[in-house]
Amino acid sequence: MTDEPTPADQEAANTNDDHGFDSKRFLARLTSRPGVYRMLAANGDILYVGKAKNLKNRVSSYFRSTALEGKTMALVARIQDVEITITRSETEALLLEQSLIKEHQPPYNIDFKDDKSYPYIFFSTADKYPRLAFHRGAQKLPGRYFGPFPSAYSVRDSLNILQKVFQVRSCEDTYFRNRSRPCLQYQIKRCSGPCCDLVSESDYADDVSHAVMFLEGCSRDVLDDYANKMETASQELEFEKAARYRDQITHLQRIQEQQYVLGPEGDIDVIAALVTPAGVGILVMMVRGGRLLGNKTYYPRTGLENTAGDVLSSFLPQFYLSGFSGREVPREVIVNATIDDKTVIAEALTEATGRKVTISDNVRGHRRRWVELAETNAEQNLGTHLASRNNLKERYDSLQSVLELGSIPTRLECFDISHSAGEATVASCVVFDDNGPLKSDYRRFNIEGITPGDDYAAMYQALSRRYTRLKGGEGKVPDILFVDGGKGQLTQAITILAELEMDVLVVAVAKGPDRKAGLEVLFTSDGRELDLPADTPALHLIQHIRDESHRFAITAHRNRRQKKRRESTLEGIDGVGPKRRRALLRHFGGVQRIEAASIDELAKVEGISTALAEHIYGTLHQQ
Repeated sequence: MTDEPTPADQEAANTNDDHGFDSKRFLARLTSRPGVYRMLAANGDILYVGKAKNLKNRVSSYFRSTALEGKTMALVARIQDVEITITRSETEALLLEQSLIKEHQPPYNIDFKDDKSYPYIFFSTADKYPRLAFHRGAQKLPGRYFGPFPSAYSVRDSLNILQKVFQVRSCEDTYFRNRSRPCLQYQIKRCSGPCCDLVSESDYADDVSHAVMFLEGCSRDVLDDYANKMETASQELEFEKAARYRDQITHLQRIQEQQYVLGPEGDIDVIAALVTPAGVGILVMMVRGGRLLGNKTYYPRTGLENTAGDVLSSFLPQFYLSGFSGREVPREVIVNATIDDKTVIAEALTEATGRKVTISDNVRGHRRRWVELAETNAEQNLGTHLASRNNLKERYDSLQSVLELGSIPTRLECFDISHSAGEATVASCVVFDDNGPLKSDYRRFNIEGITPGDDYAAMYQALSRRYTRLKGGEGKVPDILFVDGGKGQLTQAITILAELEMDVLVVAVAKGPDRKAGLEVLFTSDGRELDLPADTPALHLIQHIRDESHRFAITAHRNRRQKKRRESTLEGIDGVGPKRRRALLRHFGGVQRIEAASIDELAKVEGISTALAEHIYGTLHQQ
């Protein structure tokens, strides 16, 4: 999506004079009032749309001489003109910004697309016996629409509950008018049988009224009403009717036990953004009437947004204000990251809906637990999305292209080294095939006999052990070998492969400035240096395998370090097995006293000869 900045781009980012845009002269005349700015390319296309409380300060930030992000530099290098629209307030600017983004879809803005309207529950209130139904699309039929729900499954789940509790019909009108006897829904107590006059019009209207109250979030009122009716029916000796109310109360109580109510109204969206080098996931979890209706995850293509707060700041206005079909704004939106302009967005939502809307980004108690749940689901869904076959194919195709390979690689290996100040050094080897991580082929190597902290020697030893075995036919040779590091690690890999006479392309993945994801530099064994744009699918695949190798190495290192620290100094001494270690510890009471004992004292322990005592003493005092 973004062009990779070159040194020429960096110079252009400072002034843009070479491209016909005099940023200094433009900024000198720019107002400090709120408004919207549009950055234009040479052909007049809009590259980016943004809003600002202070236009001069905000637009000036793009033309600084230092500290610009690579994506921002790539954008600024393409700017030929900047257009400004002044607004009366930042809120008005936000509304205009979202309108322009929706109309023009600039390439450097967050790309949020949703091609489906949300499903609703429809109540045909105009009928003598109203029906409940699933609805998606234009709301043209007379009646009430409840929702939106995040998925069709959520609607059907809610309809199932409503039918069990309130026994309101769900059949089509043509089917309803032509019934001469009750259908299966009546037999399984999912409908009260109005088609065959098995329920009075007033009783049915009562059920409909309670169903509407439940959908509006007044379940507590419904319970109280049913309790009163049950008592009245019991007093009037109408025990069958009282039993029916009792069963309805039981169903509603079970529903409430299964749902965690957020508040007295329970009309909330919980939105969690997860930003990783491989992609972005935004999960929207909907709670209506105190019930969790479900969630939906979006995978937007980001432009200049780098943090979860940045992504949410761009996502929220588009999600609620850009006119997507069926979008409902709740009274409260809870997010998992701090949003700098949350007050402005909340004011815009309040203005658009005509009622107060709040945005919370620092919550506690049960709200915090909902945020953690949303984050967990976002992480899970994003991982599934990234591992999908279509996503992987795109990344492997991109990897073939950027590395100029004759065919698509089908097996990748990546090595990483982990240690703590040279202690318990471990090397990891992870393997990816065309289905993603192939964990059955993962390997780890305990590194011994090197200078502590020498990563190059550790990499040499791990690669030597791994590829000597592959040379001997143990396992499959990869199409590409990745090593986490720079030219030093690359040299070790090239040396080993040359010694073993193996022809494998090696790519070293060097971390960028401040170790920031998206700014990695690749060095290849055929002498190339690649600096890929942060949104390149090939780079996402490389980051994925690098991060997986890093995770596997750290886990193995921590396990080895803990095991070593749990080990007794007696372990590893030839001739001292578990039985003799136990005898020594029982006799002396601890390792420190064993280390302080003389040879004669050691020889007094059962099973320890004088020769063995000398050996134990010598070994302990060498360490």
